[in-house]
Amino acid sequence: MRLSHVDRGSGEPVLLLHGYPQNASCWRHQIPTLAQQYRVIAPDWPGFGRSEPPGTPPTYDNEVDRIDAVADAIGLDRFNLVAHDYGGFLGLGYTLRRPERVLRLALLNTRAHNTFRPWFYRYSLSQRWATVHVPGLVRRLPLRRLHHAALRPYRVMGCFDDALEAEYLGWMDTAAGRQTFVEFFRHYHVPAIPELAAGLAHITCPTAVIWGDRDRYIPFSTARQLADRVPGATLTRLTGADHYVMEERPAEVTAAILELLARPCVVSGDAGISPA
Repeated sequence: MRLSHVDRGSGEPVLLLHGYPQNASCWRHQIPTLAQQYRVIAPDWPGFGRSEPPGTPPTYDNEVDRIDAVADAIGLDRFNLVAHDYGGFLGLGYTLRRPERVLRLALLNTRAHNTFRPWFYRYSLSQRWATVHVPGLVRRLPLRRLHHAALRPYRVMGCFDDALEAEYLGWMDTAAGRQTFVEFFRHYHVPAIPELAAGLAHITCPTAVIWGDRDRYIPFSTARQLADRVPGATLTRLTGADHYVMEERPAEVTAAILELLARPCVVSGDAGISPA
């Protein structure tokens, strides 16, 4: 599997994981500043951006295991993990299962141990139903046009422009990309995963929760729960910010990440929590 990624700077590694439907470019504001002090790696997640689709179905367990594969391919042993949206959903599970590899953890506007607001929860269930029962119809949908319409509020607020959005959505233009879409939602775990909530109290690495409190997909209560249940976690509340916080409020997000990276850490020797 060919993995496209950005690799800048030197020093302690920082792995940046993007969410759906983006790629590594969503971290464009953070990478230059972080790379002044750290080695910064931002992959296009398998199936997104310029990376090839994964060779196994994107079940939750397979996707969490892929973080190991990505880190190994890039030559990382222990690293800081900064993750947004879908990347945070995976990154939380990875931190619980492989605590010995995660130096520090930042979670940005991610469903994490929880799930979505009711309207988007129902919508996600309908997407899963369609990809399971009528995949051929889904593959014929104008996926890019539908996403373009859905992302309009974020273009208006300046998170990204038409050109960058076209880069984010380009993978949907190919037959392989449309199949990636089908596979992604066919295997997507919409309900909360109990092991994630149960594991929050066992996270020992320094953790930062960085959150836009006007996220239309994920309730702010998720951020509060993370900050309350993860020992020593900090919460940076970005008042009035929406979902794509690293693009909407880049300076504040970068500052919060740097604050986390300045905290001392002791890597856990724990073998972690086994998959349910």
